[in-house]
Amino acid sequence: MNAIKNWWGSFAQKHPELSKWVREGGLFVIVSNLITVFKYFLLTFLPAAFAFLGSRDFGFPGIDLTLFGIDFKWYIIGYGADQGGIAYFTAYMIAMVIGEVINFFIQRGWVFRSKGNIAWQGMWYVIAFCIVTCVVNSINCIWVAVAGYFVPAWLYNIGTTVLNGGVSMVVFFFVNKIIFPEGEPQKKEIR
Repeated sequence: MNAIKNWWGSFAQKHPELSKWVREGGLFVIVSNLITVFKYFLLTFLPAAFAFLGSRDFGFPGIDLTLFGIDFKWYIIGYGADQGGIAYFTAYMIAMVIGEVINFFIQRGWVFRSKGNIAWQGMWYVIAFCIVTCVVNSINCIWVAVAGYFVPAWLYNIGTTVLNGGVSMVVFFFVNKIIFPEGEPQKKEIR
């Protein structure tokens, strides 16, 4: 173990910027994957908790599509009744929000070691989350509609969380590099 530690110390000293990217990237992937697994478990069990909402269509824009002989509604945000509708969407959003709140604080403090303005960082993180969620959901509602006819729910939930986690992971790494600068925020000089 000391050999690895010594090698890393030497590497970090010779290549400080590259080693920072490797450390942040490695930790980011580990944390993101753990959060993705956590979201999967939430998404597996939460829809049953919201079954009382029913499985009526819920979302926007609700465009009728047919793919592989399967009729469904396409949503940028939301799900059709055949995919669980409002109950599944509620569970999905709760799982995603809980996962991202946890992710925000771990990534900010531990991975990127940022001590910047948390309100500003949080605002940009929420904006990125909303954009990524709309993009991923618009793809995911197709996946859930089609996969739901061919595979059991536990399997398409894996696809849902991997799609969401994978796209989010790539986008959020670069978002986090921007909004979570390492260390204390820079003070502006007053003249």
